[in-house]
Amino acid sequence: MRKVVVYELMALDGVGEEPGDWMFDVDEAVFSNIAEVVSTQDTVLMGRGTYDYWAGHWPHSDLEPFASFINRTPKHVFTSRPLEPQWENSVAVSEPLVGHVRALKETDGREIGVHASLTIANALLRAELVDELRLVVAPALAGHGRALFDEGALRRLTLLDVDRTGGGALLLHYALA
Repeated sequence: MRKVVVYELMALDGVGEEPGDWMFDVDEAVFSNIAEVVSTQDTVLMGRGTYDYWAGHWPHSDLEPFASFINRTPKHVFTSRPLEPQWENSVAVSEPLVGHVRALKETDGREIGVHASLTIANALLRAELVDELRLVVAPALAGHGRALFDEGALRRLTLLDVDRTGGGALLLHYALA
């Protein structure tokens, strides 16, 4: 069975929205961490908001290792509207998220990633379909914005690994019990 791995950047106060506003010291350790995470994934799940935001940015970006990964990897976008603009390797999924992900986990392949899509991450956490969390916790208080975890996401976690960057961010790797 394939794993669903949620990778998120978050501020110390739990905010996961708009990391460009509060993620100040991105260093080589953060890039190495994302390279490690994406090296195990061959599918990405995202919501329409993330798609709309990223489709105008990542196809033209040279920020590695994420640009090459996200542009070549199949993206399942949960939406009821056609995907405009077009972005290579993207498919619109109109069926319910939970059923689609349950079926996808049963197929052959590598890990399934969720990056930046807070609504998708929370829905999958509530449905107990997330196998691992990979968090980059910035040493900053965002002060406003949507939190990474919403109500109903109560789960027991097992710490698999922890590291810190020179800039003071924590790199956390959890399995969900």
